[in-house]
Amino acid sequence: MAADTPPINLHRTLGLAMALASDAPLLLLDENLAIVAASDSFCSAFGIDPETVTGQTIYDLDHRHWDLPRLHSLIDATLSGAAEVEAYEIEIETSAGLVRCVVIKAQRLDYGDGLNTRMMVTVIDVTEERQNEKRQQELIHANAALLHEMQHRVANSLQIIASILMQSARKVQSTEARGHLSDAHQRVMSIATLQRHLAGSDGGQVELEPYLAQLCASIGASMIYDRDQLTLITKVDPVSIGGDVSVSMGLVVTELVINALKHAFPDGRPGHVVVGYAGKGDNWILSVSDDGVGMDENAERSQAGLGTRIVQALAKQLGAEISVDDAAPGTRVALTRTAQIARQIAANDEAEIAAV
Repeated sequence: MAADTPPINLHRTLGLAMALASDAPLLLLDENLAIVAASDSFCSAFGIDPETVTGQTIYDLDHRHWDLPRLHSLIDATLSGAAEVEAYEIEIETSAGLVRCVVIKAQRLDYGDGLNTRMMVTVIDVTEERQNEKRQQELIHANAALLHEMQHRVANSLQIIASILMQSARKVQSTEARGHLSDAHQRVMSIATLQRHLAGSDGGQVELEPYLAQLCASIGASMIYDRDQLTLITKVDPVSIGGDVSVSMGLVVTELVINALKHAFPDGRPGHVVVGYAGKGDNWILSVSDDGVGMDENAERSQAGLGTRIVQALAKQLGAEISVDDAAPGTRVALTRTAQIARQIAANDEAEIAAV
């Protein structure tokens, strides 16, 4: 043996001293899995008499309640050198009838003589932590259920408000007032539709195609009186987007579709309105196209009314630019978003703020 190599007995003594002095719940086992030493913290944590623990095997602990097949497999694999157990979690039912959740780390200690291999086993009781985690998960599930119910109630309340608005629109004599109430009805219905989709979605993600299809069906039901004359359809890529983006897109579609149905087909003119969405990730185009009278024949559509201001504000919020094109026949209004456009809009906003 080299002069600078500590004798084997010193290694054993150090291992024993480390186990006895440790603040962590440690067991020092010999090659037969008999307990050579147990730290005070281990005995205290598991209610074991330190005077009687030495000499019994790890499986004898607590009237053999530690004699578990999974523990046998883990310890045997570590002792043979086939594996080292890193933070393995098991449940142990105590003699008192309690279930303790413990995390075990087992490490083989090789003294170099090949005969007196020992093992250091750390056993940490995480029962309270796991119980807290379970309570937190239950609370999360309860809150999710509460949010789901609240979303349904909000959607129902919005539909009631929309119904009242529509009833009021039918009763008023003023054509202008009736138009404003009808527009408000559609705006409220678009939010109600979104609420229902949010209630059925996970993590606030909304499937855009069914959402816009249902939204357009709702608008069409109240504004299209002859489906042989006017049609409203969607051509939307199958994507899911965040709930906040869905709100803005839904409101944009509501404003543009209402505008098209009100102005593009005067005097019973037949036609089609198509809501489209194409894109990938954060790059997309949202459009509403019609084959109506077109921009030149209907100057009212280009006026910056409430609907136009709403669309402009929402486009800015989405980081998209608006384009209005002659569809020959009809009109196509599109919101286009790319990373470059979004950066430019953000830069313009910062410049406007700095100029104030």
